[in-house]
Amino acid sequence: ADGDAASAAVGSASPVGEKQQASQALFALPLFRKPAFPGFFHIIQIGDQEILDFLQSMRRSGQGEYLAGFMTAELPKGLSEGDGEAAEPLVAIPPTAAASAGNRGQNSGGASEGGAAKTLRRDTGRVESGDDLAEIGTMLQIVSLASHPSSAGGQVVVMPTQRIRLIKSISKPSPGHPLCAVFVEGIPDIEVPANSDDIRALHHEIIATMKDLLKTPFMYKDQFEQVLKYYNLDDPLKLADLVAGMSTAPRDELQAVLVADVPLDRLRKVLMIMKKDLEHSRLQSQFKSQIEDKFAKEHRKYMLMQHLKHIKRELHLEKDDKQSVIAQFKEAIALLEGVPEEASKAMENELSRLSSLEPQSPEFNVSRTYLDWMTVLPWGKHTTDNADIDKAEAVLNEDHYSLEDVKERILEHMAVSFLKGSTQGKIMCLVGPPGTGKTSIGKSIARALDRQFFRFSVGGLHDVAEIRGHRRTYVGAMPGKIIQALKITQVCNPVILIDEIDKLGRDFRGDPSSALLEVLDPAQNSAFRDLYLDAPVDLSKALFVCTANVTDTIPGPLLDRMEVIRLSGYVFEEKMAIANQFLIPQTMDTHGIKPEHLSLSSEALILLIRDYAREAGVRELRKLLEKIARKTALALVREDMENRRLTVVSLDNLKKFVGQPPFTSDHMFHNGMPSGVVMGLAWTAMGGKTLFIEARGNLPRNDKQVKEIAVGVDAGEAGKEGTGQQESKPSGSGARLRVTGRLGKVMGESSEIALTYARLFLKELSPPNNFLNEASMHMNLPEGATPKDGPSAGVSMTTSLLSLALDMPVIPDMAMTGEMTLTGKVLRVGGIKEKAIAARRENVAMIVMPMSNQADYLEIKPHLRAGLTAHFVDHFDDVYRLAFAGTGAPILATSRGSEVVTIVTPKDAAAPMPISCMTPYTSSESTTQPVAMADQRWQEVA
Repeated sequence: ADGDAASAAVGSASPVGEKQQASQALFALPLFRKPAFPGFFHIIQIGDQEILDFLQSMRRSGQGEYLAGFMTAELPKGLSEGDGEAAEPLVAIPPTAAASAGNRGQNSGGASEGGAAKTLRRDTGRVESGDDLAEIGTMLQIVSLASHPSSAGGQVVVMPTQRIRLIKSISKPSPGHPLCAVFVEGIPDIEVPANSDDIRALHHEIIATMKDLLKTPFMYKDQFEQVLKYYNLDDPLKLADLVAGMSTAPRDELQAVLVADVPLDRLRKVLMIMKKDLEHSRLQSQFKSQIEDKFAKEHRKYMLMQHLKHIKRELHLEKDDKQSVIAQFKEAIALLEGVPEEASKAMENELSRLSSLEPQSPEFNVSRTYLDWMTVLPWGKHTTDNADIDKAEAVLNEDHYSLEDVKERILEHMAVSFLKGSTQGKIMCLVGPPGTGKTSIGKSIARALDRQFFRFSVGGLHDVAEIRGHRRTYVGAMPGKIIQALKITQVCNPVILIDEIDKLGRDFRGDPSSALLEVLDPAQNSAFRDLYLDAPVDLSKALFVCTANVTDTIPGPLLDRMEVIRLSGYVFEEKMAIANQFLIPQTMDTHGIKPEHLSLSSEALILLIRDYAREAGVRELRKLLEKIARKTALALVREDMENRRLTVVSLDNLKKFVGQPPFTSDHMFHNGMPSGVVMGLAWTAMGGKTLFIEARGNLPRNDKQVKEIAVGVDAGEAGKEGTGQQESKPSGSGARLRVTGRLGKVMGESSEIALTYARLFLKELSPPNNFLNEASMHMNLPEGATPKDGPSAGVSMTTSLLSLALDMPVIPDMAMTGEMTLTGKVLRVGGIKEKAIAARRENVAMIVMPMSNQADYLEIKPHLRAGLTAHFVDHFDDVYRLAFAGTGAPILATSRGSEVVTIVTPKDAAAPMPISCMTPYTSSESTTQPVAMADQRWQEVA
């Protein structure tokens, strides 16, 4: 039927106030949140204005006194079961009075029955058809209708009269008829068995549970009180409907109570719902009590603290927090001495600003932190330097072996300060390979001078604020590391060690190396201005010691401000002494091993240094000794105290402790070098090294003229990645030269210069020999994974090409280094000390160096160059004469260079090598820092 027919059919339906069971047509009011139980008033809020208007129009026409209330099968989308408040189940008046009042006020809108809420719940709404409704519902008699005063919709007060069953749907909602029409039939009330003990027990338990709920902060406590006061509780089924209607249980459980047609089953369901409500109410009460108790304790403590502060202020036992802070700062400022005038004014201005701020203001804490820093700095505080030169020398010798250059420079600093009568600050930069004691020497310097020591590393540092501090406009601003050093040491003349200065970073946050220009300049750091303090601080009395592995990455202006002291590494004898005096005793002490538990023979230590720890420092040697100590400790722990024996480490069992030796010798040819082999000398970040090259060449006219060669050249600066191979083909010639080995640009150019000069030299020496002009040659530098660059390979490359062309080997046990020019001049190179040490380590008897490096060679201690014969030349003619002397090669009649200078150092100039091992040593200070060298890169010092 259409909407009008349905409306007419419903309007003509007879009322069912007498609870008749005949089927009839009614408009169905969907219920979203919970069903309506018979016997007491329900307030249903309607958010849809069209539904409210439809109900009001039906009442004005004398129709629509009754509705069929059915709960929807599912909650509508966007509405959850816990949203909003639960529907109010009961008007707070007796049912009889409510009914009469409702009849009297139905035309006036019935606002007295519940009042208008500020917002409307979604208790009802539209459905698509009657199929969306539950089968069992209740007949609803409309008591009153009221519109909301400020929003669309309103509320309706209904009295459910009896349970009904939906038979079928008559019509769907349509324009003008927002409710669907349905056929319903009444369900007769079920009768309670007269003498049922189970029902009686459930009835009494429900009443008892209701009384228990009244003792808790239950949501519907007032409604339960009205039920107990006005309603007859003798009928258990009516009581069950009342309790279910006031419950906060889920909608499905309440619908199950409405549907239940067995008295015992209905009462059990209601009792179960009430028990859940009781437990929920008790938990809610418990949580509320806990929260209130906690709040009460905190509030009581706060009030007592406020009273205590008030009492102390009244008794003049304590001042206000703000006044107390200001008084403390004034007292601290009064105790300061030697504060510069500008810094003193800055503190006074900040203190005046602090007094005008409230303690709760963020600026108050900013000013307070600034004054904290200003008053904690050691203005004018100095330590007295040690004036005993002998004591300082003893301290330096106690902590470190060798390093004469560093020790002498510290003693010179002390002598100048003693003669001048005042201390002075200096900036020294210790440059050397890893593991040579650069960082630990800083501690020894501070101990020798009786000064405080502070160390910080700038490796990878990118932020300028770490040096010069942050401006106070930033959140969390603080001074830089220099000011922090003064605060921690509490003196103005500490020894400040700036570690890894060659690894400074640079990015958008600034250039820290530029910030260090002011710090490390003796002419400027007397008024160093930190960005946070914004006041001059005198750093001229501080002694700055910087450490670096190389100087190439240090900016020129910064390097110019520092006094560079080079640590070239340790030779075999020095490592033996360091191991016996420092490393072995310290290792045994840190691992808990006593001298009677471990014995390391001198032969094993010699092999350990020679074949296992060949780096310039002693860090790897320390690791090997620690490895031996760990294995010894494990063996001791596995034995009982009485069965522990002495562990002897000798040549026979050394490999069991440290494994196979990684080094044997740098010599590639032990049975004599073939033609073309020249040993070069290289400088690396790990110290000196010898290096060889292999090559292959042939003449195009005869494929059998193939020579295998190994050409030794100097390796160079590893800062640039080479092309990997260089190929040179002069115009008008069939000769080719290909050089591989990951060479840098400088070394590639050196190979071209070597080939050009070798051709000219060979033409003068042996005109018929056209090998260098016609042959295809390939020179390869071994260890191709290691970058190589630098100019000092020119002499070695030229000699190797001539040896290849003449088919004459150079004399054995000879190494050379030097830069070549196109006119044959041999120019100065760097790393002389490291190269001399590398030659001596490989038992090379003779070395050839540039004439201009003679002074560098003479600065090397005699025991470091013992057994070496050094020839200094300034032209390649002399290099050729020395390399091929006595080999039968053609010899030049005259030399175009200066007279060769030869320096012979006898073998007995070597320092005596300590033999005893594992001697007791009480000091546990470490002479090196355990930092592993990541990658060895060969680099020539220009």
